[in-house]
Amino acid sequence: MSGLITRRGLLAGISALGAGAALSACGAKTGGDTSKAAGAKADTSGATVKVGLLNSLSGTMAISEVTVHNALLLAVKEINAAGGVLGKQLKPVSQDGASDWPTFAEKAQALITDSKVVATFGCWTSASRKAVKPVFERNKSLLFYPVQYEGLEQSPYIFYSGATTNQQIVPALDYLKKQGLTKLYLVGSDYVFPRTANKIIKTYAKANGMEVLGEDYAPLGSTEFATIVNKVRSAGADAVFNTLNGDSNVAFFKEYKSAGLTAKKLPVLSVSIAEEEVKSIGTQYLEGQLTAWNYYQTTPGAANEKFVAAYQAAYGKDKPTSDPMEAAYISVHLWKAMVEKAGSFDVEKVKAASDGIEFDAPEGKVTVDGATQHVHKTARIGKVTASGLIEEVWNSGGPIKPDPYLKGYDWAADL
Repeated sequence: MSGLITRRGLLAGISALGAGAALSACGAKTGGDTSKAAGAKADTSGATVKVGLLNSLSGTMAISEVTVHNALLLAVKEINAAGGVLGKQLKPVSQDGASDWPTFAEKAQALITDSKVVATFGCWTSASRKAVKPVFERNKSLLFYPVQYEGLEQSPYIFYSGATTNQQIVPALDYLKKQGLTKLYLVGSDYVFPRTANKIIKTYAKANGMEVLGEDYAPLGSTEFATIVNKVRSAGADAVFNTLNGDSNVAFFKEYKSAGLTAKKLPVLSVSIAEEEVKSIGTQYLEGQLTAWNYYQTTPGAANEKFVAAYQAAYGKDKPTSDPMEAAYISVHLWKAMVEKAGSFDVEKVKAASDGIEFDAPEGKVTVDGATQHVHKTARIGKVTASGLIEEVWNSGGPIKPDPYLKGYDWAADL
């Protein structure tokens, strides 16, 4: 965690300037030897091919990313049991990003250059994605990114299987507005996703008769929230929009309850707390609070029943499933379908084959949009129950076409 704190300058740089700032802040750690990297080729010559798994298995983000790693392993196991991909078995190669963005870039380069993987699956925070983005682009290697994010990005070498803004944040704001919760307080971690998301939220609010009464950020891994919670309590808001990530949520919600704030008095809508985080934080702190995702363990359907049963058989009957885990799981299956449609592991052929790829996912049918390399997804608002699971209280009625740059929204024209 101390490594995160000492790199706050890097976080700010990524937030302000995007991938270019990430590169300059990280120096050689993000790039390695460019000439060597440019010549890196995946090894498809044997009976097995390697796939990279790039997750934080340590540090402040491990609370969220270890289970995503497990879901990726489950998908690989299922695919191998069904005969592999183009007759080849998949060999997962795991690297620990350690909740540290330069480390993510280092490990991404190692997977491509040293392990010669055919594709990589992983990252969670937008800071980690921004740090590795130039690595995958320079090497012309594929990353499948499984977590909801702030949008305003497309990369020719990234497929985004989590929600973009119009599939999570915008529906969440629509829901709050419909409930009459129009005075918001914004609380987030101090890096790319929360700052960009809150810029979008403020723009939406201005155009939709809503008001943002306050906005505060805490460093990733922060455990001190007394000042922020006191400001929230005295602001006169109707709801809190929470973009905190990692184990900071534990400290925030404990302080929230200690201050006498409850879901009934002042609801919090979170976009990075799923079932695994509920378990870690404690149901007593979260019961009744709202979340916005595309999948819950309680989502009905045979595909989800099969997924939950398979995951719990592998990792324990008390282990919940969550949206990022599901989005990671389906990303491996979507890649498999792309490769088989292309009849090749070649990156450019796989990309060309991606449009229209469908999968009967635990969240419902998903379809790849080849133009944006995002996925059509159904938006869902949920409420945390006493059991620790999240029950859906609203959904969009069907998959929403991805619109990462919000081109279909007049109010977003200046973003």
